[in-house]
Amino acid sequence: MDQTARVAWCQEMLDRLGRSKFRASFSLSPKDRAYARAKGKATIDRHAHEMLAKRIGPAHPLKDGKQTPYRGHPVFTAQHATGTCCRGCIERWHHIPHGRPLSREEVDQLASLVIAWIEQDLTRHPSS
Repeated sequence: MDQTARVAWCQEMLDRLGRSKFRASFSLSPKDRAYARAKGKATIDRHAHEMLAKRIGPAHPLKDGKQTPYRGHPVFTAQHATGTCCRGCIERWHHIPHGRPLSREEVDQLASLVIAWIEQDLTRHPSS
């Protein structure tokens, strides 16, 4: 997927996720917003890739369905908001079956969505 298609896909997914009362209920804490701003997009993007690959990427993740905390890092909150928190949600929202490892392309795509959600949250809550 090229960059233009990925941006369009992320926006379409954010719109779709925003219609879910549960997914739309998430927002970053002030502490997580400050952390994301201080670290910058490149670092948070690296964290997203690492967390998705390690925690969600395996065919049968350890404690699947419970491996993603609800707070403690901006990526964790974003994973719940974007349906990338467990393989069940990834299958439900992104139609990627569990039982096989995520490909590098799938991790890249899901990380792009996580970053797009974080950027959207930061835009909606400007720093003071």
